[in-house]
Amino acid sequence: MQPGAGRSEVTGLHGDAIKLRLMARAVDGRANAALRAFLADAFGVPVRNVTLVRGAASRDKVVRIEAPVRRPDHDWLA
Repeated sequence: MQPGAGRSEVTGLHGDAIKLRLMARAVDGRANAALRAFLADAFGVPVRNVTLVRGAASRDKVVRIEAPVRRPDHDWLA
């Protein structure tokens, strides 16, 4: 995850992970909140269904998305 970008978007792969840029800065949890909101919108779920499992203070994060309506990650990995 790259906080403080010009716009929020998926930029491709970084090893086995999906690389994202987020407009929000990594201050007071804003980038983590923006990450959850971005993923919730992309997967068609409420923000409460996106849980940050690991990496709250790191650029490398693990998230859980419960009951996704859409699966944009298939396109992101292609």
